[in-house]
Amino acid sequence: MKTIRIASGLGFYGDAWAPIRAAIEHGDVQYVCSDHLAELTLAILQKDRQRDPSTGYAKDLIPMLAELWPLAAARGVRFVLNAGGLNPDACAKAVQAALSDTCPDLRIGVVSGDDATVTLGNLRKSGQALADQHSGREAPPFFLTANAYLGAFPVAAALGAGADIVITGRVVDSAMVLGALIHEFKWQANDLDKLAQGSLAGHMIECGAQATGGLFTDWQQVPDWANIGYPVIDVHEDGSLDLRKPEGTGGLIHPGAVAEQILYEVGDPAHYLMPDVCCDWRHVQVECTGPDAVQVRGARGLPAPTHY
Repeated sequence: MKTIRIASGLGFYGDAWAPIRAAIEHGDVQYVCSDHLAELTLAILQKDRQRDPSTGYAKDLIPMLAELWPLAAARGVRFVLNAGGLNPDACAKAVQAALSDTCPDLRIGVVSGDDATVTLGNLRKSGQALADQHSGREAPPFFLTANAYLGAFPVAAALGAGADIVITGRVVDSAMVLGALIHEFKWQANDLDKLAQGSLAGHMIECGAQATGGLFTDWQQVPDWANIGYPVIDVHEDGSLDLRKPEGTGGLIHPGAVAEQILYEVGDPAHYLMPDVCCDWRHVQVECTGPDAVQVRGARGLPAPTHY
């Protein structure tokens, strides 16, 4: 059964990338999927773009790739990153310029289309009421920025077109991993259980070191915090996966830490809405398969709603 190994990248704008280097050099990975965004980060990036329209992306990406890309390229490792923020095209141009001397044949794919600011403005101008979907309260009179969360199939399309690095705007965090899996395994939109399991894989590693002890309740069990390793996952063609970390790094592999990350930011585990699939994670099993590996399986999928 085919297996794809994916390393976690950053968990937020400004996070450390030394653990990514460890995964590239010692983890035998094929992809690095790196999450640079949060809702607050989008507001920060919009302030940047207001001062300079050529910005609006995560600027730490440039020094990060300047250090890591030569290592990755030599090993055939591909990157998927949402560091494009509010200006993924400008981000791609900045990366291309920074790496042009050493990597003239670099192919960068861009996923955009998430900016909904103009759409909301036009809806408001047309007289349509805008309300919060949870509380029903009227939307504020001004949006600093508004973004739709895109899914995984555009990421898969960019990889399928031959991109070495895929830079996205605001996609769902887990969609970066799921996009790589869709590309590699040729999963289709009706492979709902596999899409749910792939979304789970992405959710587990989207926050850097959180799944390897960084957010563990029993924090006192976590060794060598200063050198904590980011998680690496082996995802199999049936969607099942094993989570570990690069050899020689700090942190720990523990089913409790993994389970806590699975629950992180999930409101309803029976109905966790994604653009590509509605995830039911109530039957997920987390099992230790050795001192350095945790196996996770059991996600189920339902069709994603066409409206909210």
